[in-house]
Amino acid sequence: MAEKCRAFGAEVLQNEPMRKHTTFRVGGPAELFMTIPQREALFRVLDFLKEKDIPFFLLGNGSNLLVSDRGLSGAVLQLTGDFEQIGFQGACVTAGGGASLMRLAARAAEHSLSGLEFASGIPGSVGGAIVMNAGAYGGEMAQVVESAEIYFPGEGVRVLSCGEMRFGYRHSILKEKEGVLLSVTLRLQSGEKKTIMDKIAELKEQRRQKQPLEYASAGSTFKRPEGAFAGKLIADAGLKGFSIGDACVSEKHAGFVINKGNAAAADIYSLIREVQKRVLQTSGYMLEPEVILLGEFE
Repeated sequence: MAEKCRAFGAEVLQNEPMRKHTTFRVGGPAELFMTIPQREALFRVLDFLKEKDIPFFLLGNGSNLLVSDRGLSGAVLQLTGDFEQIGFQGACVTAGGGASLMRLAARAAEHSLSGLEFASGIPGSVGGAIVMNAGAYGGEMAQVVESAEIYFPGEGVRVLSCGEMRFGYRHSILKEKEGVLLSVTLRLQSGEKKTIMDKIAELKEQRRQKQPLEYASAGSTFKRPEGAFAGKLIADAGLKGFSIGDACVSEKHAGFVINKGNAAAADIYSLIREVQKRVLQTSGYMLEPEVILLGEFE
């Protein structure tokens, strides 16, 4: 299987530790880990995996992910090369699914384009941001997407409008249906470069003051429950600093679970479950993880 995918144009590693590819810095080996630099290679690999009924997961920057210590069967795919390109035409910007979201926000600012300031500190890929409708500080991807180009295995390439993407809170059509974001076109607004850069600097300082950026984490661990804030509910339950092994609820921001150095994925998972249990007991809210769980945990 590995040799077949190499022949298609993918670079393939076997039993690759996923801790090297996630911001939590945990995770067992992926049976196959492929980096794919071109569209034709991607199409051939995806069609082959579908034909052979081999499960796959498309990895962005691994910034919203908890991978089991037991690892993953099947294939993990990461888009590189052509998929990292960013292009500008007036107020429109087109970015490949493998491009860095932070780099995209920085490039937009350089072109005096406003609308992506909220994304300047989100350490994910463009593809991951679209899948999750990533957002922060009152902004989200749905506000700027004009269209998305998606490859659906067995169906081919489709261009979907913003409305057809079915964006919601941390949701898109790609949470409902198997597909791979090839590129996205965003419509931004012309602005004053200094104003845009100042806003990015302001948000960066807010993150530095309020988030535990010095530790490995996956960002906000839980989705925002309707009518409340996950971080406050966790803090009110007395869980700031609560730990299992080296997995810990951040003292700085209770909405973040952090890896203090040597946590296992099992420690982080157990901590998430314990936080859910205690918050439910104290507030009646059942927190839903924002972090994607991959592999077996129980």
